[in-house]
Amino acid sequence: MIQKYYLEFEKPFKSLDEEILELESNHNPDQKLLTKQYNKRSELIKKIYSRLSRWERVQLARHPNRPYSKDYIEFFSPDFIELHGDRYFRDDPAVVSGIGHFDDFKVAWIGQQKGRNTKENLYRNFGMMRPEGYRKAIRVMKIAEKFNLPIISLLDTIGAYPGIGAEERGQGEAIAKNLITMSGIEVPIISVVIGEGASGGALGIGVCDRMLMMENTWYSVISPEGCASILFRDAKRAEDAAEALKPTPKDLLEIGICDRIIEEPNGGAHRDFEASCNSLKNVLLDEIKKLSSVDKKDFLQNRIEKYAALGFFEEIS
Repeated sequence: MIQKYYLEFEKPFKSLDEEILELESNHNPDQKLLTKQYNKRSELIKKIYSRLSRWERVQLARHPNRPYSKDYIEFFSPDFIELHGDRYFRDDPAVVSGIGHFDDFKVAWIGQQKGRNTKENLYRNFGMMRPEGYRKAIRVMKIAEKFNLPIISLLDTIGAYPGIGAEERGQGEAIAKNLITMSGIEVPIISVVIGEGASGGALGIGVCDRMLMMENTWYSVISPEGCASILFRDAKRAEDAAEALKPTPKDLLEIGICDRIIEEPNGGAHRDFEASCNSLKNVLLDEIKKLSSVDKKDFLQNRIEKYAALGFFEEIS
Protein backbone atom coordinates (compact mmCIF):
# COMPACT_ATOMS: atom_id res chain seq x y z
CA MET A 1 0.00 0.00 0.00
CA ILE A 2 1.33 3.46 -0.94
CA GLN A 3 1.66 5.79 2.03
CA LYS A 4 -0.34 8.98 1.59
CA TYR A 5 1.73 12.07 0.99
CA TYR A 6 0.47 15.64 1.36
CA LEU A 7 1.86 18.66 -0.42
CA GLU A 8 1.95 21.91 1.52
CA PHE A 9 -1.30 23.21 0.02
CA GLU A 10 -3.00 19.82 0.62
CA LYS A 11 -2.38 19.81 4.37
CA PRO A 12 -5.66 21.61 5.27
CA PHE A 13 -7.63 18.45 4.44
CA LYS A 14 -5.16 15.97 5.96
CA SER A 15 -7.00 16.02 9.31
CA LEU A 16 -10.30 15.39 7.52
CA ASP A 17 -8.80 12.36 5.77
CA GLU A 18 -7.65 11.02 9.15
CA GLU A 19 -11.08 11.61 10.73
CA ILE A 20 -12.82 9.82 7.85
CA LEU A 21 -10.39 6.91 8.06
CA GLU A 22 -11.01 6.60 11.80
CA LEU A 23 -14.80 6.68 11.33
CA GLU A 24 -14.61 4.05 8.57
CA SER A 25 -12.54 1.75 10.80
CA ASN A 26 -15.35 1.53 13.37
CA HIS A 27 -17.51 -1.58 13.31
CA ASN A 28 -20.71 0.50 13.12
CA PRO A 29 -19.68 3.92 11.76
CA ASP A 30 -21.97 6.93 12.15
CA GLN A 31 -23.15 7.22 8.54
CA LYS A 32 -24.60 10.69 9.03
CA LEU A 33 -21.35 12.05 10.43
CA LEU A 34 -19.36 10.18 7.79
CA THR A 35 -21.40 11.73 4.95
CA LYS A 36 -20.99 15.16 6.55
CA GLN A 37 -17.20 14.75 6.68
CA TYR A 38 -17.07 13.45 3.10
CA ASN A 39 -18.98 16.50 1.86
CA LYS A 40 -16.84 18.85 3.94
CA ARG A 41 -13.66 17.34 2.52
CA SER A 42 -14.99 17.43 -1.04
CA GLU A 43 -15.86 21.12 -0.79
CA LEU A 44 -12.52 21.99 0.78
CA ILE A 45 -10.60 20.12 -1.93
CA LYS A 46 -12.65 21.81 -4.65
CA LYS A 47 -11.97 25.24 -3.10
CA ILE A 48 -8.19 24.65 -2.82
CA TYR A 49 -7.77 23.12 -6.27
CA SER A 50 -9.78 25.82 -8.02
CA ARG A 51 -7.13 28.44 -7.25
CA LEU A 52 -3.85 26.60 -7.72
CA SER A 53 -0.89 28.62 -8.99
CA ARG A 54 1.26 27.33 -11.83
CA TRP A 55 3.98 26.31 -9.38
CA GLU A 56 1.49 24.38 -7.24
CA ARG A 57 0.30 22.55 -10.36
CA VAL A 58 3.92 21.63 -11.15
CA GLN A 59 4.22 20.22 -7.63
CA LEU A 60 1.01 18.27 -8.13
CA ALA A 61 2.39 16.76 -11.35
CA ARG A 62 5.28 15.44 -9.23
CA HIS A 63 3.08 14.05 -6.46
CA PRO A 64 4.58 10.69 -5.42
CA ASN A 65 1.11 9.11 -5.22
CA ARG A 66 0.15 10.00 -8.81
CA PRO A 67 -0.45 7.08 -11.19
CA TYR A 68 2.57 6.25 -13.32
CA SER A 69 2.72 4.83 -16.85
CA LYS A 70 2.81 1.20 -15.74
CA ASP A 71 -0.30 1.74 -13.57
CA TYR A 72 -2.28 3.03 -16.54
CA ILE A 73 -0.95 0.43 -18.99
CA GLU A 74 -1.75 -2.52 -16.72
CA PHE A 75 -5.23 -1.11 -16.03
CA PHE A 76 -6.03 -0.57 -19.70
CA SER A 77 -4.28 -3.67 -21.12
CA PRO A 78 -4.38 -6.69 -18.78
CA ASP A 79 -2.78 -8.77 -21.55
CA PHE A 80 0.09 -6.30 -22.02
CA ILE A 81 3.30 -7.92 -23.28
CA GLU A 82 6.38 -5.86 -22.43
CA LEU A 83 9.18 -5.77 -25.01
CA HIS A 84 12.71 -5.19 -23.78
CA GLY A 85 16.00 -4.00 -25.21
CA ASP A 86 17.12 -1.77 -28.07
CA ARG A 87 19.04 -4.51 -29.99
CA TYR A 88 22.18 -2.35 -29.73
CA PHE A 89 23.26 -2.10 -26.08
CA ARG A 90 20.75 -3.14 -23.39
CA ASP A 91 17.31 -2.57 -21.91
CA ASP A 92 16.36 0.75 -20.29
CA PRO A 93 13.94 0.35 -17.33
CA ALA A 94 13.13 4.09 -17.45
CA VAL A 95 10.74 3.33 -20.31
CA VAL A 96 8.08 0.62 -20.45
CA SER A 97 7.07 -0.48 -23.95
CA GLY A 98 5.07 -3.25 -25.55
CA ILE A 99 1.83 -4.43 -27.12
CA GLY A 100 -1.63 -5.02 -25.67
CA HIS A 101 -5.36 -4.83 -26.22
CA PHE A 102 -7.03 -1.53 -25.35
CA ASP A 103 -10.77 -2.06 -25.49
CA ASP A 104 -11.42 -3.19 -29.11
CA PHE A 105 -8.03 -1.97 -30.37
CA LYS A 106 -4.58 -3.51 -30.38
CA VAL A 107 -2.08 -0.78 -29.48
CA ALA A 108 1.60 -0.19 -28.79
CA TRP A 109 2.35 1.43 -25.42
CA ILE A 110 5.44 3.54 -24.73
CA GLY A 111 5.60 4.99 -21.22
CA GLN A 112 8.25 6.73 -19.14
CA GLN A 113 8.33 5.10 -15.70
CA LYS A 114 9.40 6.50 -12.32
CA GLY A 115 9.78 4.52 -9.09
CA ARG A 116 7.72 4.56 -5.89
CA ASN A 117 10.69 4.31 -3.53
CA THR A 118 14.46 4.76 -3.55
CA LYS A 119 15.16 1.22 -4.78
CA GLU A 120 12.64 1.49 -7.63
CA ASN A 121 13.81 4.98 -8.57
CA LEU A 122 17.40 3.81 -8.85
CA TYR A 123 16.25 0.94 -11.06
CA ARG A 124 14.04 3.23 -13.19
CA ASN A 125 16.64 6.03 -13.12
CA PHE A 126 13.95 8.41 -11.83
CA GLY A 127 12.19 8.18 -15.21
CA MET A 128 15.18 9.65 -17.06
CA MET A 129 15.72 7.71 -20.30
CA ARG A 130 19.12 6.81 -21.67
CA PRO A 131 19.96 6.42 -25.41
CA GLU A 132 19.01 2.75 -25.29
CA GLY A 133 15.58 3.77 -23.99
CA TYR A 134 14.91 6.00 -26.98
CA ARG A 135 16.19 3.28 -29.33
CA LYS A 136 13.96 0.70 -27.64
CA ALA A 137 10.98 3.03 -27.98
CA ILE A 138 11.51 3.57 -31.70
CA ARG A 139 12.04 -0.17 -32.22
CA VAL A 140 8.59 -0.83 -30.71
CA MET A 141 7.08 1.98 -32.76
CA LYS A 142 8.43 0.43 -35.96
CA ILE A 143 6.86 -2.88 -34.92
CA ALA A 144 3.57 -1.01 -34.40
CA GLU A 145 3.88 0.49 -37.86
CA LYS A 146 4.53 -2.93 -39.41
CA PHE A 147 1.37 -4.38 -37.86
CA ASN A 148 -0.72 -1.21 -38.22
CA LEU A 149 -1.16 -0.57 -34.49
CA PRO A 150 -1.90 2.89 -33.00
CA ILE A 151 0.86 4.15 -30.71
CA ILE A 152 0.15 5.72 -27.30
CA SER A 153 3.09 7.37 -25.54
CA LEU A 154 2.81 8.41 -21.89
CA LEU A 155 5.16 11.25 -20.92
CA ASP A 156 6.40 11.61 -17.35
CA THR A 157 10.04 12.66 -16.99
CA ILE A 158 12.22 15.45 -15.64
CA GLY A 159 14.37 15.05 -18.76
CA ALA A 160 16.73 12.74 -20.59
CA TYR A 161 19.56 11.36 -18.46
CA PRO A 162 22.58 13.74 -18.65
CA GLY A 163 25.24 11.26 -17.45
CA ILE A 164 28.61 10.69 -19.13
CA GLY A 165 27.70 7.16 -20.25
CA ALA A 166 24.53 8.40 -21.91
CA GLU A 167 26.46 11.10 -23.75
CA GLU A 168 29.11 8.60 -24.84
CA ARG A 169 26.41 6.35 -26.30
CA GLY A 170 24.83 9.20 -28.27
CA GLN A 171 22.00 10.68 -26.20
CA GLY A 172 21.46 13.65 -28.51
CA GLU A 173 21.64 11.51 -31.65
CA ALA A 174 19.13 9.00 -30.24
CA ILE A 175 16.59 11.73 -29.46
CA ALA A 176 17.14 13.46 -32.80
CA LYS A 177 16.70 10.18 -34.68
CA ASN A 178 13.45 9.54 -32.80
CA LEU A 179 12.12 12.96 -33.78
CA ILE A 180 12.68 12.41 -37.49
CA THR A 181 11.57 8.76 -37.44
CA MET A 182 8.37 9.46 -35.48
CA SER A 183 7.52 12.24 -37.91
CA GLY A 184 7.10 9.70 -40.68
CA ILE A 185 5.57 6.74 -38.78
CA GLU A 186 2.50 5.69 -40.78
CA VAL A 187 0.17 4.90 -37.87
CA PRO A 188 -1.58 7.22 -35.39
CA ILE A 189 0.56 8.51 -32.51
CA ILE A 190 -1.15 9.94 -29.42
CA SER A 191 1.02 11.43 -26.67
CA VAL A 192 -0.31 12.05 -23.17
CA VAL A 193 1.47 14.04 -20.47
CA ILE A 194 0.49 12.17 -17.29
CA GLY A 195 2.93 13.97 -14.98
CA GLU A 196 6.01 15.93 -15.99
CA GLY A 197 6.95 16.60 -19.61
CA ALA A 198 10.38 18.16 -19.55
CA SER A 199 12.71 19.07 -22.38
CA GLY A 200 13.91 16.72 -25.11
CA GLY A 201 13.53 13.89 -22.62
CA ALA A 202 9.78 14.02 -23.17
CA LEU A 203 9.89 15.16 -26.80
CA GLY A 204 12.01 12.12 -27.70
CA ILE A 205 8.88 9.97 -27.53
CA GLY A 206 6.42 12.84 -27.90
CA VAL A 207 6.17 13.65 -31.63
CA CYS A 208 2.51 12.94 -32.32
CA ASP A 209 -0.73 13.56 -34.12
CA ARG A 210 -2.55 14.54 -30.92
CA MET A 211 -0.95 15.98 -27.77
CA LEU A 212 -3.11 15.40 -24.69
CA MET A 213 -2.44 16.54 -21.12
CA MET A 214 -3.89 15.41 -17.83
CA GLU A 215 -5.32 18.38 -15.95
CA ASN A 216 -2.58 18.61 -13.28
CA THR A 217 0.57 18.26 -15.37
CA TRP A 218 3.19 20.44 -17.03
CA TYR A 219 5.15 20.44 -20.30
CA SER A 220 8.08 22.72 -21.04
CA VAL A 221 11.52 23.04 -22.60
CA ILE A 222 13.02 23.19 -19.08
CA SER A 223 11.95 22.69 -15.47
CA PRO A 224 11.09 25.77 -13.39
CA GLU A 225 14.14 25.11 -11.20
CA GLY A 226 16.42 24.86 -14.23
CA CYS A 227 14.98 28.03 -15.70
CA ALA A 228 15.37 29.89 -12.40
CA SER A 229 19.00 28.77 -12.10
CA ILE A 230 19.80 30.13 -15.56
CA LEU A 231 17.75 33.33 -15.60
CA PHE A 232 17.79 34.36 -11.94
CA ARG A 233 20.92 32.51 -10.77
CA ASP A 234 18.73 31.11 -8.00
CA ALA A 235 16.82 27.80 -8.18
CA LYS A 236 14.71 28.91 -5.21
CA ARG A 237 12.89 31.28 -7.58
CA ALA A 238 11.27 28.31 -9.32
CA GLU A 239 7.82 29.70 -8.56
CA ASP A 240 8.62 32.89 -10.51
CA ALA A 241 10.03 30.81 -13.35
CA ALA A 242 6.88 28.65 -13.48
CA GLU A 243 4.76 31.78 -13.91
CA ALA A 244 7.02 32.97 -16.75
CA LEU A 245 7.20 29.59 -18.52
CA LYS A 246 3.42 29.03 -18.49
CA PRO A 247 3.79 25.23 -18.65
CA THR A 248 0.31 24.13 -17.55
CA PRO A 249 -2.30 22.47 -19.80
CA LYS A 250 -4.49 25.58 -19.87
CA ASP A 251 -1.54 27.73 -20.99
CA LEU A 252 -0.48 25.27 -23.68
CA LEU A 253 -4.02 24.77 -24.97
CA GLU A 254 -4.27 28.52 -25.56
CA ILE A 255 -1.12 28.61 -27.72
CA GLY A 256 -1.91 25.41 -29.61
CA ILE A 257 0.70 23.02 -28.19
CA CYS A 258 -1.83 20.96 -26.23
CA ASP A 259 -4.77 19.64 -28.25
CA ARG A 260 -6.97 18.50 -25.37
CA ILE A 261 -7.04 18.57 -21.57
CA ILE A 262 -8.15 15.43 -19.72
CA GLU A 263 -10.12 16.22 -16.59
CA GLU A 264 -8.92 14.66 -13.35
CA PRO A 265 -11.10 13.70 -10.37
CA ASN A 266 -11.59 16.22 -7.56
CA GLY A 267 -8.24 16.52 -5.78
CA GLY A 268 -6.13 15.11 -8.62
CA ALA A 269 -5.42 11.73 -10.22
CA HIS A 270 -3.74 10.41 -7.08
CA ARG A 271 -6.95 10.67 -5.05
CA ASP A 272 -9.07 8.49 -7.34
CA PHE A 273 -7.08 6.23 -9.63
CA GLU A 274 -10.05 4.45 -11.21
CA ALA A 275 -11.88 7.68 -12.04
CA SER A 276 -8.68 9.07 -13.53
CA CYS A 277 -8.26 5.93 -15.67
CA ASN A 278 -11.83 6.10 -16.93
CA SER A 279 -11.44 9.75 -17.86
CA LEU A 280 -8.21 9.06 -19.75
CA LYS A 281 -9.64 5.93 -21.40
CA ASN A 282 -12.67 7.75 -22.82
CA VAL A 283 -10.51 10.46 -24.38
CA LEU A 284 -7.94 8.02 -25.79
CA LEU A 285 -10.60 5.84 -27.41
CA ASP A 286 -12.25 8.91 -28.91
CA GLU A 287 -8.92 10.10 -30.36
CA ILE A 288 -7.99 6.66 -31.75
CA LYS A 289 -11.35 6.38 -33.50
CA LYS A 290 -10.88 9.81 -35.08
CA LEU A 291 -7.34 9.04 -36.27
CA SER A 292 -8.21 5.56 -37.59
CA SER A 293 -9.80 7.13 -40.67
CA VAL A 294 -6.60 8.99 -41.66
CA ASP A 295 -4.80 7.59 -44.71
CA LYS A 296 -1.33 6.34 -43.71
CA LYS A 297 0.26 8.43 -46.47
CA ASP A 298 -1.08 11.62 -44.85
CA PHE A 299 0.51 11.29 -41.40
CA LEU A 300 3.84 12.90 -42.33
CA GLN A 301 2.25 15.94 -43.98
CA ASN A 302 -0.27 16.32 -41.15
CA ARG A 303 2.52 16.34 -38.56
CA ILE A 304 4.56 18.83 -40.59
CA GLU A 305 1.55 21.15 -40.68
CA LYS A 306 0.80 20.61 -36.99
CA TYR A 307 4.29 21.53 -35.81
CA ALA A 308 4.83 24.28 -38.39
CA ALA A 309 1.74 26.03 -37.02
CA LEU A 310 3.16 26.19 -33.49
CA GLY A 311 5.60 29.02 -34.18
CA PHE A 312 5.59 32.22 -36.20
CA PHE A 313 7.98 34.94 -37.22
CA GLU A 314 7.67 38.53 -38.38
CA GLU A 315 9.92 40.16 -40.93
CA ILE A 316 11.04 43.67 -40.08
CA SER A 317 12.37 45.78 -42.92
